[in-house]
Amino acid sequence: MAKRAVIIVMDSFGIGAAPDAAAFGDAGTDTLGSCTKSEHFRAENLAKMGLFKIDGIKCARQIPEMDIEPTGTYARLTEKSMGKDTTIGHWEIAGLISPDPLPTFPGGFPDDLISEFEKKTGRGVLCNLPYSGTKVIADYGDEHVRTGKLIVYTSADSVFQIAAHEDIVPCEELYDICRTARKMLTGKYGVGRVIARPFAGPSGHYERTPRRHDFSLVPPKDTMLNVLSDNGYDVIGIGKINDIFAGDGLTEYTYTTGNEDGINKTIEYLDRDFNGLLFVNLVDYDMLYGHRRDIDGYARAVAYLDERLPAIAGKLRDDDILMITADHGCDPGYLKSTDHTREYVPFVACGKDFAPAKGTKAGNLGTRPTFADIAASVLAYLDVPEAQRSRIEGTNIL
Repeated sequence: MAKRAVIIVMDSFGIGAAPDAAAFGDAGTDTLGSCTKSEHFRAENLAKMGLFKIDGIKCARQIPEMDIEPTGTYARLTEKSMGKDTTIGHWEIAGLISPDPLPTFPGGFPDDLISEFEKKTGRGVLCNLPYSGTKVIADYGDEHVRTGKLIVYTSADSVFQIAAHEDIVPCEELYDICRTARKMLTGKYGVGRVIARPFAGPSGHYERTPRRHDFSLVPPKDTMLNVLSDNGYDVIGIGKINDIFAGDGLTEYTYTTGNEDGINKTIEYLDRDFNGLLFVNLVDYDMLYGHRRDIDGYARAVAYLDERLPAIAGKLRDDDILMITADHGCDPGYLKSTDHTREYVPFVACGKDFAPAKGTKAGNLGTRPTFADIAASVLAYLDVPEAQRSRIEGTNIL
């Protein structure tokens, strides 16, 4: 009988500073802790899965969810890779640990690279500095509209971001420009992601549109996606998953316009017959609320997923498993920067209607040394032959 594993990544939902957070400039960060400051925070169903019984969980105030006795499986996961970005986090979830960080450019990209980029695209470049995504279009948007030059910027993450007004550079043209940049950005310039950042609206009211698109490095080694697809399993990506893995190992994918659309599509796919993995990224936590340091917005987004979880859990079949985790932190209460934060991430899992998933250990599995334990668990749960499981770096089954 077909078995299905569902992984939902709450993009940036950290649960407290990792042991090496200070080395990343993130001592004391806690995305979940900051969210619990908000009166809009609700997480009863995540609590049923075990969120508030995970090691080290701290809330900013006493909330009713803390007293709920869970029925699921739960653990605290430590990132082993040297990074705190989306690409490295997802790769580790999928069983690929990155001992070296992807390159970053705190002073902007080298002049020779930018000059070559301008020649290849036929457009000039503005900014070329680390910048907030909303502030950069406010500061450079008018000049971009007037001149047609591209707004190129980066962040503390390994990214080359290109912002353009949709009336000046249509999205398909912007995507082609990003493909050009992706081909250039290899070797010592091999950033994790080239990101198209289209925006729209009049001067003084520029807003980013949902037509963002990421162009990632191909993973340098096999992930669980390759192992599953090579062995005849379905591997379906929802949201940014196809972009994060550059399509490698996926058998099907669909994009989303935000969390609500991602949750709706998850439920739609659970009405279908497939045998394998449904891998979902919900990006709004990070993009709309974490980086913008919007505690109430983040809390509302957590509450919205929590409200929809019974519909998701109710669609599971007897042999299915639902896993919820994150790829890094982005503490909305941390005001020293607007970047990602180096944090532990949660792992909570259940079967149909929040009952323990068949064949899994219920209860607290403690603090684990790597996100890659998720990949090992998925391959084991789906009965992938043990010889094939050794292709990934996760070894401990949750």
